[in-house]
Amino acid sequence: MPDDLYIRYLTAARQLADHQAECPACRAEEPCPVARPLQDRFARLQDAYLQRTKR
Repeated sequence: MPDDLYIRYLTAARQLADHQAECPACRAEEPCPVARPLQDRFARLQDAYLQRTKR
């Protein structure tokens, strides 16, 4: 069975990358208000996943 945390982590990464590819502000390296929650979610999930893999 796939790891739910890993799937959520990869999904968040894909959502952020997809948004950044389509958003002119984000492409100019100026994160827009839509990107901020996507970045925060990705960072939280990445931290949780990496912390768990260190055990």
